[in-house]
Amino acid sequence: MAHLELLAELDSLSDSLERWVADAPEWQPARTCRALVRRLLERGRSMRVRLEAPLVVATLGGTGTGKSALVNALVGAHATRTDRARPTTLLPVMICRPGITPKMLGIDPQLVELVQRDLPALGDMVIIDCPDPDTSEQADAPRSNLARLRQILPHCDVLLVATTQQKYRSARVAEELAGAAPGARLVFVQTHADEDQDIREDWRRILQEQYTVGHIFLVDSLAALNDAQAGVGPRGEFAKLVDLLTRQLAGTAPARIRRANFLDLVADTLAACKSRFDEGLPAVRQLETAVDEQRSSLAARLAEQTRSELLAGRRQWEGRLVNKVAAHWGFSPFALVLRAFGSVGGVVSGALLMRVRTPAQLALWGALEAGRTLHRKKSERQADASADRALAGTWDQAGLHAASLVLTGYATEAGLDRNHAAVEVVTAEAVEAGRDFATDVAGELELLLDRVARRHTGWFTRWRYDILLTAMLVVILLRPAKNFFYDSWLAAQPVEVFGVEFYLLSAFWFLLWCVVLLWVFTTRLRRGLGQEIGSLSEGWKNPRPAAGIFARLEGECGRVEHFGRELERLQQHVATLRHRLDLPDDQLAHRR
Repeated sequence: MAHLELLAELDSLSDSLERWVADAPEWQPARTCRALVRRLLERGRSMRVRLEAPLVVATLGGTGTGKSALVNALVGAHATRTDRARPTTLLPVMICRPGITPKMLGIDPQLVELVQRDLPALGDMVIIDCPDPDTSEQADAPRSNLARLRQILPHCDVLLVATTQQKYRSARVAEELAGAAPGARLVFVQTHADEDQDIREDWRRILQEQYTVGHIFLVDSLAALNDAQAGVGPRGEFAKLVDLLTRQLAGTAPARIRRANFLDLVADTLAACKSRFDEGLPAVRQLETAVDEQRSSLAARLAEQTRSELLAGRRQWEGRLVNKVAAHWGFSPFALVLRAFGSVGGVVSGALLMRVRTPAQLALWGALEAGRTLHRKKSERQADASADRALAGTWDQAGLHAASLVLTGYATEAGLDRNHAAVEVVTAEAVEAGRDFATDVAGELELLLDRVARRHTGWFTRWRYDILLTAMLVVILLRPAKNFFYDSWLAAQPVEVFGVEFYLLSAFWFLLWCVVLLWVFTTRLRRGLGQEIGSLSEGWKNPRPAAGIFARLEGECGRVEHFGRELERLQQHVATLRHRLDLPDDQLAHRR
């Protein structure tokens, strides 16, 4: 059950890796990671095909280190040519029991020389004698021995790293070992024990910088082969090596080793992806900072423009405010005057709509029309056409163009699609951002008007204006009443009744008095509006007015950040799986 659960987790890990690279952003480091993970998944599929196949053990070492002699000693027969003086293995030699073919292990048959021998040591193991990595051939030559070596190593589960007193510091061998180690377990062997000094402790110090080093074996391959041919059992360090390969790594050990190798390879691949991600991330962070700076600059200009226009146009809000005040007051002498004044607002609003040019004006018009439900649908249709024209010209085109050029440079440096910062894209985003900002401002203005209206509808204010208006009305009415009832009838010397001129003059003075009261009242309203607008505009001193501009660039940066978070999550998951995996023996080494 534990075996099945681990297999299921490996399958889940492969699915997670596929989804991760499938959702990768169009970013150069992400494309590199996608290519690496796809090669990794191909390696994983190959590993799954040969999950129950015999353990594949390969030799790796410099020229003359006795790799072929070690192979012959392990199988107990002359299966490959040997020579301590010069390289003799030019083509990888695959030594296995009858019935095993290279295709069963995912190996191209043309890459290896196949040797099938019915030997006890080959019961659960396939041994590949590899060419020397410290050859003078060019590695990029498709048929070179070094190229064949690099094609073979990914199919190997355990590498027998052989060296001698003369070769254990070879830089070329260390380079090939570093490339092959992430996908295999390692067994370090010092050969030529009959001739060389014991260099294992010094070799261990060199290896410990990059590898967790298990036991290092010191063997005499030729003596071990002679013992096998003479019917003598393995002795000393060679006996421990044979026991490790034939007994401890038998049974279910190959499957566990392959899983461990695959997880090591996944961890190494993700580490390489993390390195590329970390290299590219600072440029993306610089792009994000540049986006914030350009957005803040554009937002500040729009907010200041909106504030100035709202302050300049606050007289146009009188009709809406007056209607709100009149609605709060109900029916009273001055409320009737306010309603008559507010009826003029409909005509003014219609004229304003045709002159909308900026988000501030659009927001103002929306606030003025918030209470006119009968004309709302018609107004919206008319507003759409004029608002698009208005918002397109609202933003500073020179500022948008400059921001586009700046962000195009940052996007190019970050490796993201520079088309997201094109002038056409930025302009379209600015229009949409202006529309959203105008909508938000209209809602805020509606609340602002409610606050100002409530502040100026107290009983003291209401009765003060009603008394002043009523007093004027009483004065105007008392004089014609006295003239008609007393002066013309009851007075000792009757006078004529006032003519039309008197009533016209009285109406003029009454209207003038209404205008004075309205002027005083609306002046106080405008003053309150100015204060409220000032307080409201303080809240616009942030990037909010331009929140929708550069949305595509910001979205790509967000995808990069998400890509990095998913990478870290995968690394943690792989680390957990590696910790859970029980390796066959602590004598096996692996790359740190």
